[in-house]
Amino acid sequence: MRKIFIFVLISIFISCSTSKSTFSYSNLEYPIPAPFENLDTLAVNDWWNRGPNPIIDMNVDRDEVIAFGIYTVSNNILKLSAQLFPLFPYESRTVHLQIKEGNRWETIQSREINDIGWSALFRIENWNHTKDIPYRLHHGKNAEFEGLIRKDPIDQTEIKLAALSCNSNKDRGMREEYVRNINFHDPDLVFFAGDQSYDHKEHTAAWLKFGIQFRDIFRNRPCVTIPDDHDIGQGNIWGENGKKAETQAGNDGGYFFDVDYVKMVERCQTSHLPDPFDLTPIERGIGVYYTNLVIGGVDFAIIEDRKFKSGPKGKIPQQGPRPDHIRNPEYDPKSIDLEGLTLLGQRQLDFLKSWGENREGVEMKAVLSQTGFCGGAHIHGSLDNRLHADLDSNGWPQTGRNKALKLIKKANAVHIGGDQHLATVIHHGIDDWEDGPVAFIVPAIVNNYYSRWWWPEDERPGENANNVLPWTGRYFDGFRNRITMQAYVNPESPSDGGGYGLIRFDKKNKTVTFECWPRFSDLRQSDAEQFKGWPFTVDLKMGE
Repeated sequence: MRKIFIFVLISIFISCSTSKSTFSYSNLEYPIPAPFENLDTLAVNDWWNRGPNPIIDMNVDRDEVIAFGIYTVSNNILKLSAQLFPLFPYESRTVHLQIKEGNRWETIQSREINDIGWSALFRIENWNHTKDIPYRLHHGKNAEFEGLIRKDPIDQTEIKLAALSCNSNKDRGMREEYVRNINFHDPDLVFFAGDQSYDHKEHTAAWLKFGIQFRDIFRNRPCVTIPDDHDIGQGNIWGENGKKAETQAGNDGGYFFDVDYVKMVERCQTSHLPDPFDLTPIERGIGVYYTNLVIGGVDFAIIEDRKFKSGPKGKIPQQGPRPDHIRNPEYDPKSIDLEGLTLLGQRQLDFLKSWGENREGVEMKAVLSQTGFCGGAHIHGSLDNRLHADLDSNGWPQTGRNKALKLIKKANAVHIGGDQHLATVIHHGIDDWEDGPVAFIVPAIVNNYYSRWWWPEDERPGENANNVLPWTGRYFDGFRNRITMQAYVNPESPSDGGGYGLIRFDKKNKTVTFECWPRFSDLRQSDAEQFKGWPFTVDLKMGE
């Protein structure tokens, strides 16, 4: 009997030691905490019972179980998140961060992996940001992921930011053209503005897929990722300080899926960001991540457009078939800009004020967020779907919009966001034309999900048009906000218009240049061209 028992143990050990596990754990019992029995089938420890996943293969070779690392360095603090594929019960729950000293790898910190989401966070204080430092993540016997913690580029006169958004699941392929072009640009920082995942109930697989697609961009440079509505399982989101939403549409305000699911998404996507300005959680214990990051003397405020914003349902007169869509062009915009409605929330307004006033070691400023502070599109989804105003945009509530823009302008900053799929450069007006900041909304990574078009109904240019594109100049959006359209990319077909933004901060001349590159351009070729209307340069000396 003892021989049989030893034989069984040896068989299990051999099976568990193979490079790709085929051992069955179907008889093991792991309770599935709510809400994961109905949501993310890979974020809990019985994932091997769930069958093949259509998004990405989970049962990888054990020496490939570390999917990627993603990091920022701020105030001499390195924060690096390790993302792993799901682990089997027999595998270690510890991952190690190592740096290269000469020809040797030295472990500087070890962290436990969270079984819900399979990530681990490293936080190293007193980080030496004056030199490039190779790093390696190590797990088990042979699993490794290598990258480079870059030194702070404070000696450079130009700081470059690559900005992307909306990684639709309508295209499951890799992103070789983005990796090739962005690495060709060699930016100092990468920003993903939201919707890294479009698989509402399968964030773990979709986040892993996103990381595999783009890890060769951010393994060697700092990266900011912030989740948007699709990442947390909703088509749109008005977070309303963390309350429970009634439906997945979310237009009454709040988060629909279980709070633990929301926390998992934010933990995986934002824990590597610099420490929050104010750690106080919102309702139901949901955390916050709004903060700032200084790279090479450029100070980036990272804000949460959606987390505090009021939901429209039941609060304002409905002007269309949906609480968030206004179809009636004759409505009174003042009727929806009511007292008590919130956009960024007082906490984030206080943050922007403090951030804008702090100039120590800072030469230029920019605000990063999910979406734009106006209604920058007329047509949504298909050419026959004209929408007068979209309450999902930050053009509403107008009072909150103007408060935010005044603080961004006072900081002499530009704004960079995503979400809209439609690339635009807009000079905001608050009390008068062009008295606010300039904003660049970058195109979608994949634009075959829900295209938008800038298409004035009278098809006429506005006052002070720049004559580069037919419909530039001064307009009122559907909320009666003043906007001056400077550039836009209307897709010629629903799958056209995808790409990314590159933003160049010229510290010497105090200018910011927005570039907008098509997805399938090849920067190695001398004839590679940007979208028409770009590059566009903003002179910030005038705001000093």
